[in-house]
Parts: sequence; C-alpha cells; structure tokens
Amino acid sequence: MTTTEAGSEASVPSARGGGGGAGDVAVVGSLSPSRAGDFMTCPLLYRFRVIDRIPERPSAAAVRGTLVHAVLERLFDLPTGGRTPAAALEMLGPEWERLLAAEPDLAGLFAEGDAGEAERAEWLAQARRMVERYFTLEDPRRLEPAERELFVETVLDSGLKLRGYIDRVDVAPSGDVRIVDYKTGTAPRADFEARALFQMKFYALVLWRLRGRVPRLLQLMYLGNGEVLRYEPDEADLRATQRKVEALWQAIRRAMDTGEWRPRAGRLCDWCDHKERCPEFGGTPPPLPEVPVRRPSPADLEGADPDRAGPDGAAREHGDL
Repeated sequence: MTTTEAGSEASVPSARGGGGGAGDVAVVGSLSPSRAGDFMTCPLLYRFRVIDRIPERPSAAAVRGTLVHAVLERLFDLPTGGRTPAAALEMLGPEWERLLAAEPDLAGLFAEGDAGEAERAEWLAQARRMVERYFTLEDPRRLEPAERELFVETVLDSGLKLRGYIDRVDVAPSGDVRIVDYKTGTAPRADFEARALFQMKFYALVLWRLRGRVPRLLQLMYLGNGEVLRYEPDEADLRATQRKVEALWQAIRRAMDTGEWRPRAGRLCDWCDHKERCPEFGGTPPPLPEVPVRRPSPADLEGADPDRAGPDGAAREHGDL
C-alpha cells in the first residue's frame, strides 16, 4: 500500500457530469458499488434485483445496520463535547421509532408475543454493542466530518455514470481526504480484503474525478468485531478501478443483449432471497420482462432499491441507482 498526492490537474480523469448533468457525454448507463458487487457475486442476482426488480424481504441484520448507521450519522449533529457513548445509545430507541414510522412493515421483523419481544430485545442489544464498540475505535469528540451520507456521482468518458453514498468524508487542514465507511459485520479474512476495498476504491475514484485529488486514506470500520481496515490509494489504484468498472459494465451490457444471466453459486447463497428460482438449487427464473422496441439500458432499469445486507449483516446502499 502506498500513498501519494494526486498528480497535476491534467492527469486527473475528466469529471464531466460530476455535478449531476452529463455535460457533453451521453449517459449510457449507471452503476453503483452495490450493483457492481451484485454482478461480481452473481450475474443472475443482478438480474433479479435490477432487471426483474423482484422484492426482497428486509432482514433483521440489514435493518440493524441501517439503525446503527443512522445513529452514527446523527451523533455528529451533537455539540462536540456531547458525543458520548451514553448520548449515542439514547438515540437508538428514537431512531428505531423513526424507521418504524417511515416503514411500518419493519414491525413484522419480529414475531408477536413474548418470543418476538425477546428476539427484538436481543436485536437491539446487538445494536447497542455495535454502537459501544464504535467508541473503542475513535473519539468522535475529536472529529468534525466534512460530509456525512454524501451522495456522489460522475460520468466517465464512456458515458457510464458512477454514483453512490459515502458514509463519511473527513478533510484534514492540509486538504488530505479520508473516506470512512461503517460496517456492522466483522472484518474479512486477508484473502477477501480486496473485495471489501472495491467499494471504497469506487468512491475514491468518483471523489478524485470530482475534486481533482486522490483521497489520502480509505477506512473501513467493522463494528462487529472492532477492527479497522485502512488503505492508502494512489492514482494507479484508481485507474485500475476505473478499468475494472468499465469491464463490468461491458459484461452487464453483454448479458442485457444476450439475455444470459448466469448464476454463480457461492457462500452468499445461504443469505439469498432468490434460491427458490435459481437453477443452481433446482429453481427456474421467471421469463425476462418484455422490453419495448427501444431496449432500455440498465441505467433506465436501475431504480432505488432497498438496503442490502450480506452474511456479515452489513447494510445497504440506500437510494442506490
């Protein structure tokens, strides 16, 4: 891992469309880290989520991740001295009630009666432990984030729009940028670190294009076991990430054109809502949706989708397009 300042402005990729418009580049599609991750995990999963838009049941792990993220985001609304573990824990109840008010169906996560109440109590206790663990990793009283839940997007010269939400962006007096992401699962094994860092490099690529400076540090904070994964990217990393994203997009386009969305069995299948319709498990995918004469691009089809969670319980990207 190496660290570097961004090169001269001339060496930074164009950020046309970074402010939301496409500039003089026609947008041909849209991709976020979570949807890119879906396709890398299993092209058929991407199809079910983006093309078929098959609803998925919210999981307790995903919703807990959303709850913890909301608390950590709003923690920085408090005065510096008030950002204490006790204050954060006091937010859990009100934030859960806010989520329930916005999505009443979430009440169905837990069974009725004493058993359901005990399950909900343990679920909240796990959320409490994650919030408490956060304070063992850093002191929010010494931080003043530049951005929280920052929506970013940029259009590559190919017309592919990259977009997503960043949990937190810190900017040092020197101008150095740190991208921070909270994960409510446990840190991956060393051989899975590259996959975990893909999302962060994706964000770093977008910020580099928008601001003309390579982020100094990418930081993943795993609240499931209290580990922190840090990476110092350089221009070569981000250019490689752009090539990977472009290649993924071409693969998605080929699947769109051929209608071939191949399943890829793996360890994530145990948490997949679509096993019953997956050929790897004896199922049959539904017919592909009919398309108009002008075939829509995946950009047209990618609408806002629900928070997602993997086996580590890490929730979301919300509002992902």
